[in-house]
Amino acid sequence: MSRFDSYFLMKPSDVVEYAREKLDFFAPDSVLEGKEIGDGNINYIFRVWDTKSGKSVIIKQAGHTARISDAFVLSTDRTRIEAEILQLEHDLAPGLVPLVYKYDDVMSTCCMEDLSDHVIMRAALIQHQKFPRFAEDISTFMVNTLLLTTDVVLDHKKKKAMVKSFINPELCEISEDLVYTEPFNNYNNRNIVFPPNQEWVEKEIYNDKQLLLEVAKLKFEFLTHAQSLIHGDLHTGSIFIKTDSTKVIDPEFAFYGPMGYDIGNVVANMIFAWANADATMSDGTEKDDYIGWVEKTILDVVDLFIKKFNVAWQKNVTEVLAKVPGFQEWYLQTVLSDTAAVTGMELSRRIVGLAQVKDITTIADEKARLRAERICLLSAKRFIMARETYKSGADFLKTLKDVAAAL
Repeated sequence: MSRFDSYFLMKPSDVVEYAREKLDFFAPDSVLEGKEIGDGNINYIFRVWDTKSGKSVIIKQAGHTARISDAFVLSTDRTRIEAEILQLEHDLAPGLVPLVYKYDDVMSTCCMEDLSDHVIMRAALIQHQKFPRFAEDISTFMVNTLLLTTDVVLDHKKKKAMVKSFINPELCEISEDLVYTEPFNNYNNRNIVFPPNQEWVEKEIYNDKQLLLEVAKLKFEFLTHAQSLIHGDLHTGSIFIKTDSTKVIDPEFAFYGPMGYDIGNVVANMIFAWANADATMSDGTEKDDYIGWVEKTILDVVDLFIKKFNVAWQKNVTEVLAKVPGFQEWYLQTVLSDTAAVTGMELSRRIVGLAQVKDITTIADEKARLRAERICLLSAKRFIMARETYKSGADFLKTLKDVAAAL
């Protein structure tokens, strides 16, 4: 009987033994070492490698509570969801996710391709590195994984079965609280607000009744709109990248929700990269060049999504009424409106909420950080309040640049 026949939370030494026993990956005479490499909020991530051959694997294990805090009690079924989602995304968008080698429902582990030759995109953007093919890759990933899992493409019974399979209430509750509720009223008294911005946030965010009404509408859209199988946490910390490769990771928040949630997360996190560069880089050609790339990426993420969406629609749609003239255009506009709204929600919750981003928190100069935060929050309000007016990448970029110019 193996000690891995019943669940326990592993340490690095346990993971080495687990890899040797449970994975058909390393040679019998391999010399294995392992360590925990994760710094995320939810799961435990280990790397195991053979010192002789250099072969390596990532083993991700779910605990019964979130890694960041025991206050978040979670089902370990999220590992099954992640493994199955990664395999489905591999089929829909080959080459844009890591390969899955094994899912273990007893130990709640997902064993997958090691991407140590890549870097986490957020960290690279803070170092002001550019990735020219990112917009091309991420737009392909989003069109293929989002549109192709909707009712307009799938048999309706199959889609409903997928909705059932990927019900994810504990992780959805985190998003419902941390994205759609707490940043706008702090009802759990755990928001983190940059002290020089506290009074401004109370006035401009917590006490803006029109904003709160629109946020309430958006929360119930998130709760009830089972549109497509979304990643659910598609920010730059969930992307491994290098010059010639983009890999989307960590889909444990996946469920059937509004597809604009994923697109808006990508746009918002590129805005964080813009705000960081604006605050920390010295004026000159290097700064202009980098900010120019970020702005082009924001444009291209949206515009390439639109272009590829329209091509994929014509090729893949099966629903009869989805072929009625005008329906495609209406459907796409609802996605773009949701994208704008979620761009605003993500910008808000990363500035005011519990889970902040290093793009902003690492800005050392107080005045520069204050400006960066207000650029994000004022842009967020426009994205939310005027969400139905966004129709192209240029519209998204104009909001960012107009707000920044006014500060």
